[in-house]
Amino acid sequence: MARFSDSEIDQLKSEVSVERLVEAAGIVLKKSGKDRLGRCPFHADGEPSLVVTPAKNLWHCFGCQIGGGPIDWVMKFKGVSFRHAVELLKADLPLAAGESPIKRATVRSLPAPVDLDADDQTLLNQAVDYYHETLLASPEALAYLQARGLDHPELVGRFKLGFANRTLGLRLPNKQRVAGADIRTRLQKVGIYRESGHEHFSGSLIVPVFDELGNVTEVYGRKVRDDLRKGTPLHLYLPGPHRGVWNESGLANAGGEVILCEALIDAMTFWCAGFTNVTAAYGVEGFTDDHLAAFKRYGVTRVLIAYDRDEAGDRAAEKLGERLIGEGIEALRVHFPKGMDANSTARKMTPPQHSLGLMLRQAEWIGRSRVEPESAPAADPVLPLAADLPEVEPPPAGDELLLDQGDRQWRIRGWKKNLSPEQMRVNLQVRRVMEGGEDGGYHVDTLDLYAARGRAAYIRQAAIELGLPDEAIKRDIGHVLMKLESLQDDLITLNAGPKTTLPAMSAEDERAALDLLQGPDLMRRIASDMERCGVVGEANNLLAGYLAAVSRKLDTPLAILIQSSSAAGKSSLMDAVLAMVPPEEKVQYSAMTGQSLFYLGETDMQHKILAIAEEEGVRQAAYALKLLQSDGELTMASTGKDEASGNLVTKQYKVKGPVMLMMTTTAIDIDEELMNRCLVLSVNESREQTRLIHERQRMKQTLEGLLASSDKEALIALHQNAQRLLKPVLVVNPYADQLTFLDDKTRTRRDHMKYLTLIRAIALIHQHQRPIKTVEHRGRSLAYIEATKADIALANQIAHEVLGRTLDELPPQTRRLLSQLQAWVVDNAKAQALPVREVRFTRKQARDALHWGDTQLKLHLARLADLEYLAVHRRGTSFDYELVYDGQGDGKHLCGLLDVTVLGKKHGYDGDRSGYQADRSGSGRPPVGPWSGAGRGQLQGAESLQPRALLLDEGAAGEAFVQSAIIYANGAGPVVAGE
Repeated sequence: MARFSDSEIDQLKSEVSVERLVEAAGIVLKKSGKDRLGRCPFHADGEPSLVVTPAKNLWHCFGCQIGGGPIDWVMKFKGVSFRHAVELLKADLPLAAGESPIKRATVRSLPAPVDLDADDQTLLNQAVDYYHETLLASPEALAYLQARGLDHPELVGRFKLGFANRTLGLRLPNKQRVAGADIRTRLQKVGIYRESGHEHFSGSLIVPVFDELGNVTEVYGRKVRDDLRKGTPLHLYLPGPHRGVWNESGLANAGGEVILCEALIDAMTFWCAGFTNVTAAYGVEGFTDDHLAAFKRYGVTRVLIAYDRDEAGDRAAEKLGERLIGEGIEALRVHFPKGMDANSTARKMTPPQHSLGLMLRQAEWIGRSRVEPESAPAADPVLPLAADLPEVEPPPAGDELLLDQGDRQWRIRGWKKNLSPEQMRVNLQVRRVMEGGEDGGYHVDTLDLYAARGRAAYIRQAAIELGLPDEAIKRDIGHVLMKLESLQDDLITLNAGPKTTLPAMSAEDERAALDLLQGPDLMRRIASDMERCGVVGEANNLLAGYLAAVSRKLDTPLAILIQSSSAAGKSSLMDAVLAMVPPEEKVQYSAMTGQSLFYLGETDMQHKILAIAEEEGVRQAAYALKLLQSDGELTMASTGKDEASGNLVTKQYKVKGPVMLMMTTTAIDIDEELMNRCLVLSVNESREQTRLIHERQRMKQTLEGLLASSDKEALIALHQNAQRLLKPVLVVNPYADQLTFLDDKTRTRRDHMKYLTLIRAIALIHQHQRPIKTVEHRGRSLAYIEATKADIALANQIAHEVLGRTLDELPPQTRRLLSQLQAWVVDNAKAQALPVREVRFTRKQARDALHWGDTQLKLHLARLADLEYLAVHRRGTSFDYELVYDGQGDGKHLCGLLDVTVLGKKHGYDGDRSGYQADRSGSGRPPVGPWSGAGRGQLQGAESLQPRALLLDEGAAGEAFVQSAIIYANGAGPVVAGE
């Protein structure tokens, strides 16, 4: 009988209501407490004796003394068996509950899956269709396929696999009726039923074989359970001779080479692994004339016999090979491990496409029909020297080498993997081509040419296959080995050298790059050129990113994390910076796994940029990245195999820095450990910036834009050449002992180093404008350049923007919303003549006024409320917000930086520091207005200016540059005037 899982039975018992079944049978139930009472249909019931308990989903008749659940009711009421009742409930609940005679039914309620008047072929096709539908709904059969590794998503539908679960008889007319007996007789004739009246393939996975018209010609059945009684056959076929060829369409597209398996399960294993040019015999003696006819019809010239690796399989493969050779078809024997077949090999040696592919490549050549020489020649024909061997160079991406030796062609694969002089493991194939182009035999195997035993075995077998003396093959292999050793030496030398080579730079290109680096307006040129390359309105971020990229040549480079919301332009900003970096000095990845960094070459990343598209893509490698940034190198101990002895040993992997990291993220809350190590650049997300971007996008569609795009390549090449000319020289800051920095948080210990490194990076990029100084120390001469006041002034300007935002407790997007809310609330307060603290607003009012999306606005308002910038008042089911923020401190200003005008003067630690005593900078932006106030300590006569995007003139003298920065500071606050 059909086996139903316990879960299926339990589901029917719990989900099918007995009360509904009883009522659907026409029985009136009346409520009696928690139960329902009715007249029992199974006996003459004057008083209601049928009790239905809905809470337990059970029924009981006190007159009949019978009862049960929903399945028991259908069995009793419909007069059917247990399995029939289950099928009725699964197929159609109203059908199971409908009125029916109480006597045992002989008319099936379920529809028949076959036409009772169909011809034999149609009947067989319909039976296979029913089995196919049964498999799709059978967890047992699907689990069997998965256990055998046959879980390809297209396998079941492509070959119409099925499952015979003993339910076909439930859908046929009862065998006691004429129609039932007749249809069973006809199904017995086509092989679906046995003389005993049982299904022939009960409990079996069904694999049908179709002809070119789609008709079933053969059916293979494999029992899905192995716990059957002793003697039960596991493999079944239709009675009579085997007809048809499985996967005939695969033969048509095989290109002349076919894999022939012993069983259909093995053939499907090959098919799932991607080898679709496969078919199967019907057992060890099941190769039929139909197979041979199909081979000839589709032009098959080569058959790889993939029979089981046992005594019966070896014997049948040898016999079949002789038959194929007699028919003019080349035969090879695929050798699986002893006692295994294709399916067991694929399941134990994963991935199957690799293990089966290896078996096919190592197939043993059996032979092909040809005229054998009466005797082997006593000596090899005249052999050319190794130097005379013509060769075909391997393709750039491959490692295949072809060598000709007389009438023998040698093919060598895998030689590029041998990067140690202690081994020469290759896949070696030799083929003999006779006069007239006739194939004279072939042999292939994988071996280490330095292993004498393996080499001797190869020579002996190849000599047999090619019909040549051992000496001839031995001499050939000697020539092959000499050639491979020469190539291997070159390969090892190549890999030992630097993996990247500097491109040649013409004198003209070098002169142009030097002019750029020596120009008095270098910083302005960098900002201007990057804007011409397509990025607008991000001058400060671009310059900070450019300097951070240059810092890769220092011993402690900076790291950059670009933060913005989605589609705001963070990737464009990173791409603009990376475009200026020479290709050989940067490495870009979309994502990295946890161990990937440890297996890079020891010096592969030294003084280079490692750019990651998204911070999310390096979560697994975050620990390694932090170590690489902080310590400057990575080390890991791992288990590996000793190349000489083959024993497991501990190997050390090391990756040396320094490495400059650059990443992007859309996260609002950034990992504290990561943010401590990086300069965080925030993309301008204002409406004005969006307008500028739209203007630039439209401009690119014009003739001016077309000309600008052609200039872009020249500008990028210029800056890449300029960066190639920068050397990793030492930088000394003569003012370092006078500089000051904010010290109210422990994290400023790292931020202070970022600030100092930023000064060094600015000095480094000006190395061609600075004199090289030397000092003798411990018998060594050290060359260095010095940082200037102008370098510190520019570093202060960038630090106020970048480090100021980094130390801000609010993320940039939240800070932007707060500024907009503050300006909007102040305007409303003025319009209503109210104090700012009395202005209340809802989220919808803010959304309409500021044009923010609801999700983003809700998130940032909650953050502002948590940090007490806003007060929240409940009003029924909604909330009103009150602005508590007074507009003091816009998050951009970094307190604690020394005014460059006092550098070189004697002072106390607190004397002239920004933000201290009488000479500190302004408090930030006033309550209303786009620019911050002048603050205290403003220079006499200094004019308040709007911020300028780093267009400071570095021309005539450093003092002019410093004075310009000071005037700028009094207007906007990035550089603070101390006196």
